[in-house]
Amino acid sequence: MPRFFVGTSLSPDDIVQLPDDVVRHVLVLRLQVGDSIVLFNGEGGEYSAELAAIERRAVTVKIREFRDIEVETPYRLTLAQGIASGDKMDWLIEKAVELGASSFVPLTTTRSVVRLAGERAARRHAHWEGIVRASCEQCGRNRLPEVMPVREIATWLSAMPRVPAGDELRILLSPRASIPFSALPAAPPKGPVTVLVGPEGGFSAAEEAAAMDHGFQAVGLGPRVLRTETAGMAVLSALAAGWGGW
Repeated sequence: MPRFFVGTSLSPDDIVQLPDDVVRHVLVLRLQVGDSIVLFNGEGGEYSAELAAIERRAVTVKIREFRDIEVETPYRLTLAQGIASGDKMDWLIEKAVELGASSFVPLTTTRSVVRLAGERAARRHAHWEGIVRASCEQCGRNRLPEVMPVREIATWLSAMPRVPAGDELRILLSPRASIPFSALPAAPPKGPVTVLVGPEGGFSAAEEAAAMDHGFQAVGLGPRVLRTETAGMAVLSALAAGWGGW
């Protein structure tokens, strides 16, 4: 059944006009009056709805019922990713949403090939938010992961306490790490988890030192060096399998 995100409050028996981007999808899918769809607004749960009227530039639906359905992981994970080039970031964000990431931090680093600032950064941020919405529609999530604005890694680290609070876990992926992935806890911590991944050229030694100075554990992923778009997804997949996220 088609699922669509609408950024507004929803209640059973409401008559709602769908936003323009959803209208386009309805028309492309050639849905008809009386067809059933699912709507969610990112606040949890979803709503069954029926198409009540379809016009050239407007679609109206009647909300039927609320369903308290959640498919979130039993842990809260942030993927902090050095900005990758080309369309790799789009792919990374899409897959991170599917694998249960709760938030996403795009970082500019010393070895970043792509530099985003000002209006260009704002456009990319809006584009990534659209990818999050589309990925949630596809994979069944009813809560939208947050995409933070682009930040310099030094600025982002400086805003974090040097000592993680409580059961918080901070993981830095590094080919130079002596701690293997298998040494991570077998069960998810009660606090938030942050996975820090470098861009194509990896982090500089100074950036890794700064991250570890702010409570990150440098963790290795074995003898093979993984690409930036592979490393984070491998870790998110492994944690989901080990921590009950599947």
